[in-house]
Amino acid sequence: VQLVESGGGLVQPGGSRRLSCAASGSIFAINDMGWYRQAPGKQRESVATITREGSTNYVDSVKGRFTISRDNAKNTVYLQMNNLSPEDTAVYYCNADLRVYDWLPSTPYWGQGTQVTVSS
Repeated sequence: VQLVESGGGLVQPGGSRRLSCAASGSIFAINDMGWYRQAPGKQRESVATITREGSTNYVDSVKGRFTISRDNAKNTVYLQMNNLSPEDTAVYYCNADLRVYDWLPSTPYWGQGTQVTVSS
């Protein structure tokens, strides 16, 4: 199983960016998916999560600016980031809680991370 993120890069303050993360491989089912981030010298934090049914949860600092969504048919999760600030600079990681086989419990998988830098 692989989670591959894309969409990171350099963006100016106030700008927007859309991250994508596609899960591939032997997957029976994906439960929750989410985006986490880790800034230099800080612990990794949860940014946004989404259930298979579409219920979402956000950290307070991104509410009203970020939107998480998913396409279950494509095993893909997205993070639309608007009105970005330098404080959003971090490596963003995709997470998926998934089952490889129906008789196995779900296990969290992580992507390799994609750098988002907000700077003028």
